[in-house]
Amino acid sequence: MGDVRPRVAVSSCLLGEPVRFNGGHSRDRFLTGALSEHVDWVPICPEMEIGLGTPRETIRLERSAGGLRLMTRSSRVDLTDRMTALAESRAAGLDVDGYVFKAKSPSCGLHGIPIHAAGAGTPDAGGARVDADRRNRGLFAGIVVGAHPLLAAEDEGRLRDTVLREAFVERIFAVARLRELLSGGWRARDLVAFHAAHKMQLLAHAPEIYRGLGRLVAEVGSRPRDVLAAEYGHAFRTALAARASVGRNANVLEHCLGMVGGHLGRIRRADVLEVIGAYRARLVALNVPVTLLRHHARGEGVAYVSDQTYFQPYPDDLGLRNHIAA
Repeated sequence: MGDVRPRVAVSSCLLGEPVRFNGGHSRDRFLTGALSEHVDWVPICPEMEIGLGTPRETIRLERSAGGLRLMTRSSRVDLTDRMTALAESRAAGLDVDGYVFKAKSPSCGLHGIPIHAAGAGTPDAGGARVDADRRNRGLFAGIVVGAHPLLAAEDEGRLRDTVLREAFVERIFAVARLRELLSGGWRARDLVAFHAAHKMQLLAHAPEIYRGLGRLVAEVGSRPRDVLAAEYGHAFRTALAARASVGRNANVLEHCLGMVGGHLGRIRRADVLEVIGAYRARLVALNVPVTLLRHHARGEGVAYVSDQTYFQPYPDDLGLRNHIAA
């Protein structure tokens, strides 16, 4: 499908920009190292964009009679309207394949952001209480993600988990390929080729959605292009948002072996089946059977298999698919 560079929005501090409340940064090694070689960043710092500057007073979410408010901790300045307006503006014009937010931020956090009870008089009069429910998003992140529910979005803390990192990276590259296709003067055969190349990748995530996408592609010559592109794009993103499982991966690998196996002979075919079985039993990482099958497909000239995005959903040097499934 050619090389693509995903466009990824990111909290500016994660790229090393000194925009945190204390004048520092939170440079993330994976984002600024391996991944930066392959993506185009769109840095965003909502606090700076609403004019808070740095260093600055800390802020927090508080529950009030009128709903959630974003407040400065000591001076009691209400930033809710300014942050909401910025988030809505940013969300309306957002054209990215993914977003990495700053964890634990009352503006950018995606998970577990505490909501404080507003104090009477001084900020902490009587001792501010934190709600037991921490399933809250930061104000800015909540609005952006709410406007783009299929956007691949994570925070840098969760991306330290190998499973979540792999899933996020796979999604942003798949969506970038889709964006590249649909942003050009694509023809019916281009969408057919795109769908065919992503067959195994889609089957590993959502077989039912894959079949529905096939029915859409079959109508490519008889429906308005923009309508069909919108429907295909929505379903494609929905499929990639579903987590690939060990069982579905193993099924895909066995399906591909069925197309390659006739070229291998009994012993080599048995070797591949043994490795797929080891993956299914959670004894080896996915990269082991994937690499073996890709090698055989290329060596035997089975282009339909070797050209599947499933076998190289992102650049190899990102070092993913190397963990053993739990």
